[in-house]
Amino acid sequence: MKVGIIGLGFRLAYLAYVFKAIDENFEIVGYVDPEPTGLPELVEKKISVGTSYASPQELTANEKLDLLMIGSPNHMHLDHIRIGLEAGLKVFCEKPIVTTIEDSIELARLMAKFGHERLMVGLVLRYSPMYRDLLAAQATGVLGNIVSIEASEHIYPYHGAFFMRDWRRYEKYSGSFMLEKCCHDLDLYNGIVGVRPERVASFGGRRSFIPANDPRNEGINDMTMFYSKPSGWQGSDKVFDSDGDIIDYQVAIVEYANGVGMNFHTNLNVPDQFRRFAIMGSRGMAEGDFIRGYLDIHEVLSGAKVVEKKYATRTALSQHYGADEQMAADLIAHVRTGKHLPVSTLNALEAGILALAMDEARLKRTIVDLRPVWDSFDEALHARAA
Repeated sequence: MKVGIIGLGFRLAYLAYVFKAIDENFEIVGYVDPEPTGLPELVEKKISVGTSYASPQELTANEKLDLLMIGSPNHMHLDHIRIGLEAGLKVFCEKPIVTTIEDSIELARLMAKFGHERLMVGLVLRYSPMYRDLLAAQATGVLGNIVSIEASEHIYPYHGAFFMRDWRRYEKYSGSFMLEKCCHDLDLYNGIVGVRPERVASFGGRRSFIPANDPRNEGINDMTMFYSKPSGWQGSDKVFDSDGDIIDYQVAIVEYANGVGMNFHTNLNVPDQFRRFAIMGSRGMAEGDFIRGYLDIHEVLSGAKVVEKKYATRTALSQHYGADEQMAADLIAHVRTGKHLPVSTLNALEAGILALAMDEARLKRTIVDLRPVWDSFDEALHARAA
């Protein structure tokens, strides 16, 4: 399996290691990246990266690829996806797949032209054992009709500091923190509800990573924790005085087309992090936490706990609760045999549009009605191929 990479950062270097562990025939034959921050990791692991090319066009013209993997900064994804599709390749792109509503609609046009099966997306949590078990339980009817969802993703201060120092601190590159980090979670709950979100309200800002909270103000000079996760391209050493424009906390309320309500909360400065959900249905309730590794389901009528499962939060290969190696195995099978994947480009675009609507609502301090966006999106999605 011959693979080309555009954007050899930390994430794709790690995924290349996972893919190679799953399939020894996985071979990187070339890459494009003027500052390949993930290259030392692959050199250390003795994984060859092939030829360094000056442009994606040179890579696709000079190598016969089974798969093109895109890990470039988010704002570049659309152009790199287009290059891969126009070259006739199967393409894998890390999340978030694009960074604006306009680019979402343009990618929908590309899907209409080239089809959906040639583009895969790295929404890795869809592959996690817990989410698969949750979907299987929902399919039995134990939850009944979904009524409301409470969900969150909170991260350790060292991880929050990474976002304040990395290129992701600029919304012009990342799209936003909600899009960059939480699109995983929004995709999961979109999948549970089964219809699109329609109305969104949101509030948030930066209240933790600000100069007034710098520990050095109190004579605490050991800042090691805040630099323990290295930054890459456009990196900075500023944490509490970051020049970025991303938030460090946000809350949002969502109403779906079928009336289901969801509230979602994220925070970048949590000393005991968690990534949990409570899904309330007419017949039961599912509660789980990816970081703390449990899924419990209770019936309404009896009050009995009918599902109680524990999960490993890390495995030998996976940074995402056992999901990375499953994604690698499924993507390899999809490239070779056309195996159906649990997440699609359409899922990724819908989750991204929801995240972007949350940020629009936060910035404008208004309720965002997504129905006009979906109308334009569907028009593009179902357009005739040019």
